Amino acid sequence: MPKLPGLRRCREERVLSQVELAEISGVPQSTISKLERGRSAHGATVRKLAAALDVEPRVLMIPARPALQEAVS
Repeated sequence: MPKLPGLRRCREERVLSQVELAEISGVPQSTISKLERGRSAHGATVRKLAAALDVEPRVLMIPARPALQEAVS
């Protein structure tokens, strides 16, 4: 079962709350919360979330890149 480190990033890029994503995907908000905190997901859950976010399932498995910080002079 895969982890979904890219789930929060994809959700936030679409300006959706966990509740809104739950309504669109059919995945309970509590499950989305657990997945965003590092729990592993079943394949069917990954497919539902990916479809709701209009991304390929593998995109949800890509970790977010750390933000680049500019040096303060």
